[in-house]
Amino acid sequence: MKPLELARLSLEGLSVGDAFGQCFFALDDAEAAIASRRLPDAPWYYTDDTEMTLSVIASLARYGRIEQDTLAADFASRYSYERAYGPSMHRTLARIREGEDWRNVANAAFGGQGSWGNGAAMRAAPIGAFFAHDLDVVREEARRSAVVTHAHDEAVAGAIAVALGAALWARCGVDGRCPKGDEFLGEVASRVPESEVRSRLQRAISIGSSATPGFAVSALGNGTDMSAPDTVPFALWCCAHAGDSYPGAMWLAVSAGGDRDTLCAIVGGIVALRVGVAGIPSSWIACRESLPVV
Repeated sequence: MKPLELARLSLEGLSVGDAFGQCFFALDDAEAAIASRRLPDAPWYYTDDTEMTLSVIASLARYGRIEQDTLAADFASRYSYERAYGPSMHRTLARIREGEDWRNVANAAFGGQGSWGNGAAMRAAPIGAFFAHDLDVVREEARRSAVVTHAHDEAVAGAIAVALGAALWARCGVDGRCPKGDEFLGEVASRVPESEVRSRLQRAISIGSSATPGFAVSALGNGTDMSAPDTVPFALWCCAHAGDSYPGAMWLAVSAGGDRDTLCAIVGGIVALRVGVAGIPSSWIACRESLPVV
């Protein structure tokens, strides 16, 4: 597949996962539905995870890279309150829309340390898919995408980790290698900058595949605080140990609680690259609201 085709495949998995995970916030019996694997009623509406990823795809399609100024403008122009953006993004995107330079806005957030939220990671899988031929480029383009809204080193590390995970599986069809389990986590962690994200990825390796989801959440987090360190390691653990099946990975991710839509978006964007579009149930795709053409 061509780079843009791989990125769009990742978007498909990401958006279905995002919309699937979001449904469980509205269910009165979410835990019972998860235990019985009962799908939510359609339609499934996607959130800011997908909305911002559409901007990433648009940049890749138009420029063949992350063009930061255009990306920032597109994030702001696509912003809609109804898409469940994080609290800080409401302010960030409003300021960019009003004409402030994204560099000033992103770097000034949270007292000048920048946001370390999971919003940069949630949109990073298609970047890894697009640049899978060169992992150094994956790292740099993921960083370029992240800092437009999330300037903190942890947010950047989270985006890099997700992009690398996607790249490793996008390369499966090229070199025939498809690392699984702890090998997958180890290859990602070895290329992530020193950070809490990396430390928790190494912790994910230590707990292995036999851990219950509850134990994995206790060790890695589940996105409750919406930070990159609290979200990305568990998402990649799900990919590592349930990535042979798109539905299986989704049910594992959503069982964690916490930031369910973002966990499922990250997992979906990566796992789709391993199972292909045929591995995403057509009935799930039909439940998700239609995506605009980008």
